[in-house]
Amino acid sequence: MLVEEDVRCYHCGQPCEETLVKEDDKSFCCYGCQVVYEIINTNQLCQYYSFESHPGSKSEILENEAYLYLDEKNIRKKLLEFDSSNFARVRFSIPAIHCVSCIWLLENLQKADPHILRTEVNFTDKSVCIDFNPEKITLSRVAGLLASLGYAPRVGLETNDVEKLPLDTSLIIRLAVAGFCFGNVMLFSFPEYLGLDKSEVALRHLFSWLSVGLSVPVLIYSAWDYFHSAWKSFAQRQINIEVPIAIGLLALFGRSVWDIVTGFGPGYLDSFTGLVFFLLIGRWFQGKTYGALAFDRDFKSYFPLAVQKLTENLLKPVLIHELRCGDTIRIRNLEIVPADCALLDPSAYLDYGFVTGESRPVLVREGQRVFAGGRLLGQSVKLMVEKETSQSHLTRLWNHDVFRKTHESKYKKIIDRAARRFTWIVLVIALITAAYWYLVSPKEIWLVLTSVLMVACPCALALAAPFTFGSMLRAFGRHQLYLKNADVIERLATIDAVVFDKTGTVTHGQDPEVDFRGTLSQDGMTCVKFLTSCSTHPLSSLIAKSIRGKPAEGVINFREWPGQGIEGTLEGHFYRIGSSAFVGYSGEKTENATCVFVSIDGQVRGYFSMRVMVRMDIEKMLKRLGPKCVALLSGDSDTDSFRMRALFPPQVTMYFNQSPHDKMEFICNLQRQGKKVLMVGDGLNDAGALKQSDVGIAVTDDTGFFTPACDGILQGDQIVWLDKFLTLAKSATVILKSAFVISFLYNGIALGFAVTGHLTPIVAAVLMPLSSISVVSFSTLAVSY
Repeated sequence: MLVEEDVRCYHCGQPCEETLVKEDDKSFCCYGCQVVYEIINTNQLCQYYSFESHPGSKSEILENEAYLYLDEKNIRKKLLEFDSSNFARVRFSIPAIHCVSCIWLLENLQKADPHILRTEVNFTDKSVCIDFNPEKITLSRVAGLLASLGYAPRVGLETNDVEKLPLDTSLIIRLAVAGFCFGNVMLFSFPEYLGLDKSEVALRHLFSWLSVGLSVPVLIYSAWDYFHSAWKSFAQRQINIEVPIAIGLLALFGRSVWDIVTGFGPGYLDSFTGLVFFLLIGRWFQGKTYGALAFDRDFKSYFPLAVQKLTENLLKPVLIHELRCGDTIRIRNLEIVPADCALLDPSAYLDYGFVTGESRPVLVREGQRVFAGGRLLGQSVKLMVEKETSQSHLTRLWNHDVFRKTHESKYKKIIDRAARRFTWIVLVIALITAAYWYLVSPKEIWLVLTSVLMVACPCALALAAPFTFGSMLRAFGRHQLYLKNADVIERLATIDAVVFDKTGTVTHGQDPEVDFRGTLSQDGMTCVKFLTSCSTHPLSSLIAKSIRGKPAEGVINFREWPGQGIEGTLEGHFYRIGSSAFVGYSGEKTENATCVFVSIDGQVRGYFSMRVMVRMDIEKMLKRLGPKCVALLSGDSDTDSFRMRALFPPQVTMYFNQSPHDKMEFICNLQRQGKKVLMVGDGLNDAGALKQSDVGIAVTDDTGFFTPACDGILQGDQIVWLDKFLTLAKSATVILKSAFVISFLYNGIALGFAVTGHLTPIVAAVLMPLSSISVVSFSTLAVSY
């Protein structure tokens, strides 16, 4: 007797119908899948197959020439986010990403080719970011490697971003199928509800079997995700939130079919199809709300980063999102380039450490591209914008691994642990309930058991934290405090020590009195104007603004010493501008003001006296902070100490002439004492302290200075509400705990009704999305209040 064997491909799982390729006692449906297996096996990546049987997708072998067009200069320029001699970054859209094995394989791509430096998968966007060495591997080869593994990239050349994926309509289709079947099963069940005559037995059987036929697509298509997720969790020896749902659905469907086949009764297929329908409505609601939250985060919480734009031979500060292709901008020392540009000056040195992790300066010549994310080192340069600023690019820069802190979310750990324990508790309660009802009323066991499994799902618990913190992020953003992520709110709520920088933070440079005391020629003044205009420090900006006339050009060996001053050679003379110690001044100052000294060729020529303004209403805020306000750390001299003492509460410790290292060490000492420290600075000399602190907030006006080391950016005039922001962050934890209580109360009360048999599965299915809606609504309204 001839026995037909159903042979399936080891790689993709499809039947080997037309072609059967054998290798290593494994069968493949085509030559493409065999080649993928060979690549994976050769590079010792076969762990890929341990995550899931047949995890791959059917591969079509593409010739290398298929992607050669990506190496064309203009196309390559559009696609690459960063490009240098030995480091390049590209982001591809990969529609074939569908499971954890896909993520694992793509993030181990460097094992398949050592010239690929790093890969990072974004599962939500179905995209992969690849860092590679362009000297060793071409862009076309990278794309070809992805395609050969069954992950052909979708390349969009219409814009400078990868093509956006079309809207995923699979959930809508599954929801539509479940809704159609639910409506018709309900229609066929109406005679049962109203009571059929005993003589109409044939009609009853017909309606029952029609209901079974309509329920099968709901089981194998609409509800498939629940079964698939539950099976995966079992395969990985874990229990997730989908397990009790899948068990309940199978129990309800199996019991209903058994009743119909044996003639015991009409079953509960109306409840089954309705249950899936309402579960999918809850999932659709969750996805829509998360999508709205992500949209709000991407487009409304932009960084208040400004750059100097050349308009009619005048430099004016503009926000980066207002830049357009062809605009000429000026970038000063230590400023970050906000968009891809072409260099208009002869040369410049850029630090791309925020992009590549490598801080070695890169020399760029006139006409060459300067990539967004590079930090200028040296004198200011002019650039022509070639690509409009991508907000998502700056967000990725802000969240780069180099600056990612190791703080772990307390509430995320609590929720994950609670969800796991809750699932086990529910399964135990379900077993006890089933045993009880089996003894008391076996007829009701399946309905009660399903209701218990359904109503106890802690979906609302999982939604509480993201929506509370997400709503709080929007609230902060509306008041011009832009936080890096939701975890910052959690840490902000624990702050018990606040440390301030002085210049640019407590004080600002609006309409100050700037006078020069000493002897300096007009040519010397123009040189000072140009040298200070190369710096982003608030005092440098004030000096440059106070000197009239066109600045001299051509500084050589410009250098900025954080916390001390700037130096450079102009017109054959060596200038130093900064603190008294920096320029070598040992005399006494005769006035109580902020002083910036000037020396030429080692000889002190005088100083600029500035009476910078204290921010309006900041004294009230400092008093409201009370004991939390612990220190003022300033890199300036102590000339303003008397005014600062009058401004700050008496318990505040004040240190002047502080270097960036001194500030960071002071933060470390506070943390050793068990303090949770908030550092508030201007981001210039405070980068180390901002990164070291538990929360670092950079205050900015229109300087355009941006440091990825901070956790938040605060508009300068909003610092007077800092105490309110801390109070609001604390209230977020209260709201979150309240949402937890609401969720647990809902589960406890509903579980009580379900265990006692007073809750049907379909009512439980309706209550599930309603509980999620109630928690989301509570969180949003409470934050708004």
